Amino acid sequence: MEGTLILTGITAFFILATFVPLVKLDYWWIRIFDYPRLQKLVILVALGVFWIILDGDDPMKLIGLGSVGLALIYLSVQVWPYTILGKKMIQRVPFSKDNGLHLIVGNVYQFNTDYSKTIQLIKKRNPDAVFLVETNQRWVDGLKRIEEDFPYRILLPKENTYGLAFYSKLPILREEINYLLDPEIPSLEVDLKLNSGQRITLYGIHPTPPVPGENSKSTERDAEILMIGKKSQANPNPSLVIGDLNDVAWSYTTSLFLKISQMADPRRGRGFYSTFHAKVPFFRWPLDHVFLSRHFGLSSLQVLPGMGSDHFPIEIKATLSPEKTTETIRANGDEKKEARAKIINGHKE
Repeated sequence: MEGTLILTGITAFFILATFVPLVKLDYWWIRIFDYPRLQKLVILVALGVFWIILDGDDPMKLIGLGSVGLALIYLSVQVWPYTILGKKMIQRVPFSKDNGLHLIVGNVYQFNTDYSKTIQLIKKRNPDAVFLVETNQRWVDGLKRIEEDFPYRILLPKENTYGLAFYSKLPILREEINYLLDPEIPSLEVDLKLNSGQRITLYGIHPTPPVPGENSKSTERDAEILMIGKKSQANPNPSLVIGDLNDVAWSYTTSLFLKISQMADPRRGRGFYSTFHAKVPFFRWPLDHVFLSRHFGLSSLQVLPGMGSDHFPIEIKATLSPEKTTETIRANGDEKKEARAKIINGHKE
């Protein structure tokens, strides 16, 4: 009987954790359950096994199994798009040095001082551009050795874990440093010239996470993500949205962003490509992102080895394609209203 009560309590918690993200409130203690979707799936499978092997004809056994089964079906449907069985939003194309971009995006973790790991990784991978977040002055100084490879740079060191650093071998045609919602949290808008001469735009962001001590709500994070989505949708140039979004690929906000921006997620149909937490294998989910406009095909995508941070960097090669290689989704009228409301609420916080 005691075992049944314990199993019932644990099952009830994970059923609640599965369905509470359906509540569209911004409080951190609700939104935090957006993150561990695969982990909840694994734990619920284990709970289902325990219910199956439970002795006796306790009516709670049927209720427990039914509840776990319902949650597993729901989570499986949610996880499916991020498996190799899901439908790809972006098709593969050969990489072109003329019309392609080789990019690394990473959160270095400001208090990590192993600069050499990051330098070695960047020199080994030899990308066209690198976008790093959580870079303070020590990180900017620590990465001096890569500056010889990247003649174009935008360096915004900050001591509040929201510094940004952008390094490029490709010419920067235009740059904007924006403080969209908070005077201490910058974002970048950069136009690059590809080797072919084509202009593309990169939007680099690192919004605040919904966690105690930083933000009690996800309101500002959601608003910043959606503001960038609207900017990229209105931009006629091929564009990418990159950075540590402090949001997972499958959350409602990121799904709404895809519709508002009409951009595509290269993870769909390929895998989770989890980048955080680098030091805790079971608790990992995708927080670092590269979203592509419809102009691009995907040449490669991979999570790179760790560099001493709590995040793994992610690397992408994307190539402009004359063919239709990317499918996007559009927001309906209600979703556009909801995005506007979220942006307005973000400005009020």
